[in-house]
Amino acid sequence: MSPARLLIAAVLLGGLAIGVWFSNKSEAAKAKEPPKDAAPKILALTEADISGIDIQKKDGTDTVLKKDNGKWAITAPKPLGADQPSVDTLTSAVTNLTADRMVDDHPTDLASYGLQPPLEKVTFTMKDGKTHELLIGDDTPTGSDVYAMVAGDPKLYTMSSFNKTSLDKSTKDLRDKRLMNFDQDKVSRVVLTAKKQTLEFGRINQNEWQILKPKPMRADGFQVDDLVRKLAGANMDPAVSDEDAKKAAAAYASGTPVATAQVTDPAGTQTLEVRKNKDDYYAKSSVVEGIYKVPKDLGEGVDKSLDDFRNKKLFDFGFNDPNKIEFTDGGKTATYEKSGDKWVSGGKPVDSTSVQNLIDKLRDFSATKFVDSGFTTPAIEVTVVSNDGKRTEKVQIAQAGDHYIARREGEPSLYEIDAQPVKDLREAASGVKPAAPETPKK
Repeated sequence: MSPARLLIAAVLLGGLAIGVWFSNKSEAAKAKEPPKDAAPKILALTEADISGIDIQKKDGTDTVLKKDNGKWAITAPKPLGADQPSVDTLTSAVTNLTADRMVDDHPTDLASYGLQPPLEKVTFTMKDGKTHELLIGDDTPTGSDVYAMVAGDPKLYTMSSFNKTSLDKSTKDLRDKRLMNFDQDKVSRVVLTAKKQTLEFGRINQNEWQILKPKPMRADGFQVDDLVRKLAGANMDPAVSDEDAKKAAAAYASGTPVATAQVTDPAGTQTLEVRKNKDDYYAKSSVVEGIYKVPKDLGEGVDKSLDDFRNKKLFDFGFNDPNKIEFTDGGKTATYEKSGDKWVSGGKPVDSTSVQNLIDKLRDFSATKFVDSGFTTPAIEVTVVSNDGKRTEKVQIAQAGDHYIARREGEPSLYEIDAQPVKDLREAASGVKPAAPETPKK
């Protein structure tokens, strides 16, 4: 090939390479551009950076919220606790607020869209002090969208009515609706005055309670937790009318006192007073102004006596299997000890399934009620060692006519037990059998 032809080929190849380079660069630039049919973005705020919210409505109402130490509170029209999930829903709506379409990039008649003045103006204040104002106007003719703008941006958008619903909130919508706002997981004390008696409960650990007053007793942790749950779930109806609020106050004033509950957590002590008027219950809180009608479930939940909260189970080892069981009945004693994953008695292996049946009966062994007397000579005596030998429980059972009376060692309480659970316990104890011989290995 001649030098001239080589030169022409080189020039053509170079031009082709440049063309490919420019083509690739153009395609890369296009890839970075949003699709032409992508929904226009109205606001894109970082939720964690929002420190204040001001919701102003055309009717003159104004709700102002501030965030302090990660928690929202209402500061206007008056200081109120805020419902954190409701505020979070509002702030999450503007993390990626998109329009259905842009109506006009420079509209001249904003009043015809309900934007001069706007039906609602929501101002978001950021950590750095900057503000973003979202203006919300009338519904579109179809009713599925609303007109919206951002202050400082001339563009007019339509956005989904769903977004408007997320942002169109009043003080009643955003206020904390709980009548008691304690931290349920950190409650340390509960005092309940009901049925002419004052009961006090103290939390031993996360899953265990103790009756402190009228005197130290074992508590039914489930019943105390249920009481705390009912108090934590007591909510007001913020939409109640002024007339109904006056009726509730009058009904409370003339009602019969049912109970007073005091709950203590690290933030302090809160009180809820409950009264009954005819078939309805009303409550007054120490942390929320006003009188509110409350569900029957709450009214009945606080109207309880000491025995409702006492632990009727005779053994506390719960779901942890014992390490040792000693069962004496009619003068005969059998002892079963855990050895690794097996049970032995007198050094010989016993059938684990039959021992487990005995454990299940001991775990469920419960009284029907508490009595003051009736315990005589014990017919059965059971000792259970659990928690790696750290807990020992000893129970004696004496017959009293057609039922039985039991007592726990070291406690003055007496428990009345029906005949059937005692029969089941005896059958389970007598049913423990030697382990089947192991099949010799080949």
